[in-house]
Amino acid sequence: MLEPLLSLVIATGLLLGSPGPAPLALAATGAIYGVKRGTPFLLGILSGLSFAIIGATAGLAALFASFPNIKTTFQLLGAVYIAYLACKIASAPVVASNAFQSAPGFKDGFILNLLNPKAYAAFLAIFSQFLLPFEDSAVGYIITGITCLLVATVVDALWLCLGGILKPVFSHPIQARVIRIAFALLMLGAVIYALV
Repeated sequence: MLEPLLSLVIATGLLLGSPGPAPLALAATGAIYGVKRGTPFLLGILSGLSFAIIGATAGLAALFASFPNIKTTFQLLGAVYIAYLACKIASAPVVASNAFQSAPGFKDGFILNLLNPKAYAAFLAIFSQFLLPFEDSAVGYIITGITCLLVATVVDALWLCLGGILKPVFSHPIQARVIRIAFALLMLGAVIYALV
């Protein structure tokens, strides 16, 4: 059981930890607002990810295969919402006044991953390739899902903390503006890459 578990953890870490919209948004939130103020956003992302896990195990792939327009609609809604978050990050004030500006919250994180096709695709791949071998397949799906959520929690918290490490740079207005715009452009690039 150790080898399949290790394979699952590594695959999940790589799939969910690669720089996509959610990790980049977490890093930007940590850099701009700090880890403490970014925690509700992280919890929202993890809650949205829980829905993606449930959706993947409940046969969302079959729904998307039967009705491709639904998948396209999810992709477009997700892209628009990620673009909104990228604009919010890029246009945030560059001086210390961001203490009074609201950081992305739980709802923002939840919607981000709820509409994130990358999350659904990642879990469909994980469940088809790395499902933990239990005699009862339902137990295998549940334990695999819980393991994925635990790995995602660690990986996403690391992205938020990585951003938090950059927070001191944000006391310099020019550097702060450059980093915010870079994070926003990376988020938009990840969306465009996913759509193409």
